[in-house]
Amino acid sequence: MSRYSTPGQVVPRSGVYRCSSEDGHVFESTDVKGHRFPPLPRDCPARGGCPSTADHP
Repeated sequence: MSRYSTPGQVVPRSGVYRCSSEDGHVFESTDVKGHRFPPLPRDCPARGGCPSTADHP
């Protein structure tokens, strides 16, 4: 299973997900395992996000 999540996909693990693009745009979202990954802002050129911090033990 890929750690990369796209909007609408069920999040595989809890944590802070981050999308960043080459143009410097950054978007962070705190998500809970089993919930759906939220939509990205309209101006976000990325297609989804990867966990940037581990979930809390």
